Amino acid sequence: MKTYDIVVIGAGPGGYVAAIKGAQLGAKVAIIEKEVVGGICLNHGCIPTKTFLKSAKVYKTLKHAEDFGVSVAGDIKFDWAKIVARKDSVVKQLTNGIAFLLKKNGVDVYNGFGEVLSPTEVKVNNETLKTKNIIIATGSSAIVPPISGVKEAYEKGTLVTSKELLKVTKAPKSLVIIGGGVIGVEFATVFNAFGTKVTIIEKLPTIIPTMDDDIKAAYTKRLIADGINVLTEAEVKKVDGKVLTYGYKGKDETIEAELILMAVGTRANSQGLEKLNLKMDRANIVTNEFLETSVKGVYAIGDVNGKFMLAHVASHEGIIAVEHILGKKPHGMRYDRIPAAIYGSPEIASFGYTEREAKEKGFDFKVSKVPLAAVGKALADGEKEGFIKLIVDKKYLEVIGAHIYAYNATELISEYAVAAELEGTAYEIAAAIHPHPTLSELSLEAALGAIDKPIHI
Repeated sequence: MKTYDIVVIGAGPGGYVAAIKGAQLGAKVAIIEKEVVGGICLNHGCIPTKTFLKSAKVYKTLKHAEDFGVSVAGDIKFDWAKIVARKDSVVKQLTNGIAFLLKKNGVDVYNGFGEVLSPTEVKVNNETLKTKNIIIATGSSAIVPPISGVKEAYEKGTLVTSKELLKVTKAPKSLVIIGGGVIGVEFATVFNAFGTKVTIIEKLPTIIPTMDDDIKAAYTKRLIADGINVLTEAEVKKVDGKVLTYGYKGKDETIEAELILMAVGTRANSQGLEKLNLKMDRANIVTNEFLETSVKGVYAIGDVNGKFMLAHVASHEGIIAVEHILGKKPHGMRYDRIPAAIYGSPEIASFGYTEREAKEKGFDFKVSKVPLAAVGKALADGEKEGFIKLIVDKKYLEVIGAHIYAYNATELISEYAVAAELEGTAYEIAAAIHPHPTLSELSLEAALGAIDKPIHI
């Protein structure tokens, strides 16, 4: 029987990062993965969708080449097979890279389903591994709710989850998306760009419900302007093959589509852990700020604990869990400091509290809102739509929230994550010299607006 300091179950962005970090700190580590390293994010989520979005952006840019003084002869066309092949190539390169890093760092990799027998024993492929600690990083799977006809449509292939949609051999002529969250709106952006007639059906009053109200309003307007049919407060009643029935404004309506995407969220993969008798919150494993579960020596990171189902959160949790196991005394997770991103067109990036949340929590705050058009680089890039919304407390002007709706917004948000870790204020952001011309000047203008007034509006 092989013995380890840490056995990690699941090689997604939480698991593989935890395994590598543990090995770097001198621990003997094994990782178990039943599919391919990289998890849902790398193989069926974050990375594949971003390759599609890049292809969509290139296609849209070429269609508007004349706006930049560039003439393109003939019709602009796309080749779906080549778009998928590029996606597969990127994914393969990254999964191979992770496999190499695990090997290079001396992590033992086991391919198979990991069954936990006890807090110190894990079984995989008829082999039992002995361990001092276990890190559960089993991720989550797409929810397929028990709506009439959904199971049958899924089995027939007329209804798919994001995993299957990433493998379609041609762009559908029409697509109905059930769910207006991050997954739903990103796929809506992709397929709308390639000419698919897209409809989003969302049960809640708004799409992307966790985002700031101003962001939601602007983004909904953009999707509609792009030709996407957005139906909120609409509830799916049944699915019959390619026909979907939903309740909307007191009436039952039907819509037919070549393909239906189920994008209502994911559920934690907590199978194979029953013998631990962990404290649970439905399918989620309950953890503390150091990712400890109710069983000593057992940790749970990433989607399986249900805190924030984001790859970067899983990776950070993995590092904290390993450092805690090895006595490094890390700071605990601060779930109020999680950056979030939506890769639409324009992008959305968010950090900290929304304006609504700041009001509900009783903050005495002020808001600085600056349009993208105030930044010269944006105009030079042909990007006019968007804004930044900075929320600071009135006493010290400390950053408590930042929300950006703009191209490349996701590249700007980390400035606020760093500022929050340093208890930074608008004064520090404004004092830092931001290079010109860059999009980062949007952050500078917002800080100046929080202090007094922006310069360029």
